[in-house]
Amino acid sequence: MQMINSSESFYTTINSAKLTVAVYKADWCVDCKFIDPFMPEVEDQYADRLQLVEVDVESVGDVSQEQNIMGIPSFVAYANGKELVRFVNKARKSRQEIEQFLDRAVAVYETLNIQTAE
Repeated sequence: MQMINSSESFYTTINSAKLTVAVYKADWCVDCKFIDPFMPEVEDQYADRLQLVEVDVESVGDVSQEQNIMGIPSFVAYANGKELVRFVNKARKSRQEIEQFLDRAVAVYETLNIQTAE
C-alpha cells in the first residue's frame, strides 16, 4: 500500500481518475494494527478495481481535519478529487466490513462513470 506522508502527495493521489481509497491510520492506533495482517490480501483482492493508499494522520494532520476524519482507521473513497463514499467511525473494523465498504465504493464509482459516459 502506497504511503501518503504529505498533503501534496495526498491531493495528487486523490485527483486521479482511478478509484482511490485512502486508509487513514496512525502508528499508535491499536485498531489500525488489528487490520494490518489482512490488508495486503484485501489490497490484492481489489487491485484491478481500485488503489488503496495509507494516510498517516500524524504526518498529514491538516488533511485529516480537512477531510473530517473523526476516528481511525477510516476509509474514504475518492475519484477525480471528489469524495464518493466513506467508512469513518471510531469502531474496530473487521475484514468483512472493509470488503463490504470496498464493494460499495466500487459500485458507486462504476455508477458515476456510467452516468458520465451517457
